[in-house]
Amino acid sequence: MNGQAMKRAAGFTLLEVLGALVLLSLLLLGVYSGIRTATHTVHAGEVKIGQMDEIRSSQQFLRRELSQALAQAIARDADGNSVFFAGSAHEMRFVAPLPGYLGRLGPQLQQLKLVSDGEGGMRLEASFAVLPPDGSEPQPVGDAQVLVDGIRGGGFRYRGRDKMGQVGDWQDDWKDSQTMPSLVDIDLTLDGGRVWPQLRAPLRVDAAAMQGPGDLLRGLRGPAVQQ
Repeated sequence: MNGQAMKRAAGFTLLEVLGALVLLSLLLLGVYSGIRTATHTVHAGEVKIGQMDEIRSSQQFLRRELSQALAQAIARDADGNSVFFAGSAHEMRFVAPLPGYLGRLGPQLQQLKLVSDGEGGMRLEASFAVLPPDGSEPQPVGDAQVLVDGIRGGGFRYRGRDKMGQVGDWQDDWKDSQTMPSLVDIDLTLDGGRVWPQLRAPLRVDAAAMQGPGDLLRGLRGPAVQQ
């Protein structure tokens, strides 16, 4: 009896060692799974926050630029009349000053456009061009910048007032190029479960009220159009 007790105290059997290794492996597997799950959760949260920041920054930029749009001619129509604003369901062009140091070049012709991403979706791009004072062709500034990608659908709409001051209906194409819309609606459907909050930006100038020489209006529009 004493000999068996001394033999057992001398070490572990092979089965005991294997059992301990199995338990240790299970414990390490559980720890690894927990760390992996936590890492995945943190990464997913960072991606979600990044997506929300991208959408918020894009909306702030679009709202700011549209609200500062100037009644400055961007082209001439077939009759030689000034074109102040051009807008369709997937593209719009207008003049506005860029923020910060980007605005040192003066007001720029801005183009917002929904283009195909080659994968069945779209992306919203912004392009900029300097308007030379001699009236020559606009000079592009850099490459087009992607504001939002992964767009499944949507587009631009416009709303303004008629000659009697009555609020008009929403339209996908802005046909009266000699005036500017009162409101611009940018409605997008995004993939990946992302949500594009409603964006209706007011334009605070009225090309029809232009006074004095040149095409630049510095007056304000009348009563705002109800959204």
